[in-house]
Amino acid sequence: MNEWAVIWGARETYIDGFINTVTLFISSSILAFILGCFLLYLLEGQHRWLTRSIISFVSLMRTLPFLIFAYLLYYGLPQMGIRLEAETAGLIALWLYHGAYFFEILRGQRITMPKGLIEAAVAHGFRHHQVFRHIILPNVTMNALPLMGNQLIICLKDTAFLCIITVQETTAAANSVQATYFIPMKAFVVAIFLYWIMGLLVEFGVRKLSVFGQKRGFMHVR
Repeated sequence: MNEWAVIWGARETYIDGFINTVTLFISSSILAFILGCFLLYLLEGQHRWLTRSIISFVSLMRTLPFLIFAYLLYYGLPQMGIRLEAETAGLIALWLYHGAYFFEILRGQRITMPKGLIEAAVAHGFRHHQVFRHIILPNVTMNALPLMGNQLIICLKDTAFLCIITVQETTAAANSVQATYFIPMKAFVVAIFLYWIMGLLVEFGVRKLSVFGQKRGFMHVR
């Protein structure tokens, strides 16, 4: 039997896995970005104990391999009486792990942001949360788009690790097909193609947002 015909016959397995991948990726990316923004906002308060707590959390996430973190959430927490579904553990792992990286990206842009923008906002009577919402966040986000685009691609690829904790995503679908029909090359080529398509869509979206940011004047000059 033609191997591509076998792949076509298993299309529902790929479709289900692809949908799970897209759902996990989009959900975790949005949550991670929100977490990064929230941590940046807390850092603006300049409370020493809070700053140290945030930096410690980010340092932990940056030095901890993602797969081990996912293992801890799915296999380790049950020993403490906390049981999570595989998809839930995977989503939390992606959210916290990449949220730390989003924060670091935004913080880097915040450091290089011209002080004059903030001083002008304060002079016009903007309060702390207004300065952050209307001045800091739009500027650092738009200037960080290339780096955040790279981080989104990494987040997308990290979803493949979740097959290890039994999440039925794209890589798990490809592994199921190759294990059943013994066609590893074509089974994983299809998975690679699906990840590639998603990666292209992410890059396209980042480019469009960059154009939007430039037109709105959010790109500050260093």
